[in-house]
Amino acid sequence: MGIIVGLCTVELFIPESQSLKDKRRVLLSLKDRLRERFNLSVAEVDGQDLWQKAVLGLACVANEGRHVNQVCDQALNLIRGIPTVEIVQSRVELL
Repeated sequence: MGIIVGLCTVELFIPESQSLKDKRRVLLSLKDRLRERFNLSVAEVDGQDLWQKAVLGLACVANEGRHVNQVCDQALNLIRGIPTVEIVQSRVELL
């Protein structure tokens, strides 16, 4: 068995954010929920200086690609259920 690394890149729009402080508050809560629920590594990888846009990188490591896809799908579903953010686009890659 090999090691599978899943990388999920999620571009977010945060319509109610009026400042970087607003954005940080929303993202901190979201990143904490993703880490706690799915044991993912999560980081903001682009758009740090924009108020209403963020790009998150989520990483998952497992020994089966199916499990990695399942975790990434569940993480995206959690994000879709949060009313303060909208997913603009997402991409999942297995490495």
